[in-house]
Parts: sequence; C-alpha cells; structure tokens
Amino acid sequence: MSDSIVYTRDGALARLTFNRPASLNAMGFEMGTRWRDLAREIAADATVGAVILDAAGPAFCAGGDVVEMATSGASGADVTAAAHTIHEGIRAFVESDKPVVAVVQGAVAGGGLGLMLTADYIVAAEGARFVSKYANIGLTPDLSVSTLLPAAVGQTRALRMLLDDLTIDAATALEWGLVTEVAADPAARGEEIARFWLNGATAAFGQAKRLIRAGARRSFAENLDDEAQTIGAAFDTPDARARVAAFAAASVRPPAHPDARPAAPKETP
Repeated sequence: MSDSIVYTRDGALARLTFNRPASLNAMGFEMGTRWRDLAREIAADATVGAVILDAAGPAFCAGGDVVEMATSGASGADVTAAAHTIHEGIRAFVESDKPVVAVVQGAVAGGGLGLMLTADYIVAAEGARFVSKYANIGLTPDLSVSTLLPAAVGQTRALRMLLDDLTIDAATALEWGLVTEVAADPAARGEEIARFWLNGATAAFGQAKRLIRAGARRSFAENLDDEAQTIGAAFDTPDARARVAAFAAASVRPPAHPDARPAAPKETP
C-alpha cells in the first residue's frame, strides 16, 4: 500500500496526511489515485463524523508534481486523466456530509490551493504562504482552483492571484477569506475543531456543510426545498429530539405563583 497519503482513524475522526515531504507534498499520478480512492471511501463511510486534512513536512502542498510530469514521458492526455482522477476525490469530499478541517503550513501552491479549499474549515500556520504559479510554468488552473478560489476570495482577488506573480501571507489570506483562521499551533486547533464537531450534533454539522456546498450549484428554489426536507429529517432523529427538548425545557419560565403580587413601584423623591 502506498504511503503517499497516510490514512488513520480515531473513532469517528478520519485523518488524511499528505506524506511526500521531500517533494513538498506535490501530488503525482499515484498519489492522485490514492487521494480519489480514500476520499470516496471516507465519503461513503457512515462511521466517519469528521475529517482532518493535513500534511507532513514544511509545506502543505506544492500542487501537482511538475517534476514527475516532465520526466515520466506523460502526454497531455495523461495529465488530463490524472486531473480527472484527483477531481473525483475533490468532488467526493465537497459533495459529502463529512465536515473537513484542513491544517496548512508552509507553501500552498497551484493545485494545493484547490486541495486546501476542499476543506470546509481551514486553519493556517502563521508562516503559511499562498501562491498560484500556474502561468509561470505555462499551465492553467486545475484541482478546482477556477471554482473554489473565486468562491472563497471573490473573482477580482482570484484573478489577481492567477494573473499576477503574487504570494500572500497568512494574515492576508485570513483577511481575504481564503482561510478560516490563523493559529500559533494549527495542528492543535484543527484537532479542537474536529472534536467540537464530533462532540456536538455531528449529523447536523455535516448536513449544514452539505447544504452550503450544494447551494452554489443549484437554483434558489432547489435550495429551499432541500433545506425544508433536511430540517424535517433532522427533527425526527433521536439526537435532535433530545436536544430540542432540552432547549425547550431550559427556555420555559416557571408559572408565577397564584398568590404572587407584583412588586410595588419605587417611590421617587
């Protein structure tokens, strides 16, 4: 079994770790296949409640493995096929009901931006840096960058990242909405977020993620219908029933005693 991506489980928490630190976790052909297969497996696993996506070494992901592309004898058709494979994994996560938190450090470049944006919550290290670099080597955006990047930062800023040789730091990424937060200890914070999902209304968090992700590609009417169906289904679950009952009980004020009288108004001097 390949160790280019390490998959571990801790109860309902699944963790995927990019594990090619010597290559800055650049995604090659074999790694792309493993990414797709693991994403499909996790998305279909009812025992998974939350996912952490992180990376070994100094960088999160340098995008596609350009060195492998250049030295393997690959054709354009091979690159297209590899992109389709990785895209299937991205779709599996984005369209699933599994909330994903990404923990990113160092360089996040090219297709690494798209892989990062597969996550629903992104915690960046203070020293993280974000850059496109596609045009520098004569290539075009892939791995969902043309869709998820403008969705995160807006079209103008996405175009600036793609059309200018611009590297942004973690503070700017936070200001632009590219990441959710910046942390001194991103690994610990990412774990905290995932545990919060698992210790709370896990299914509701997952459905909230699914509704938001699906909303961008459907009509307003379809979104409203899905919301109505989903909240009704959620209300019938034992977890929601118990939580709603507890909330209602805590919100109901006890009736006033029949002999109670309103307090006399204070006299004014």
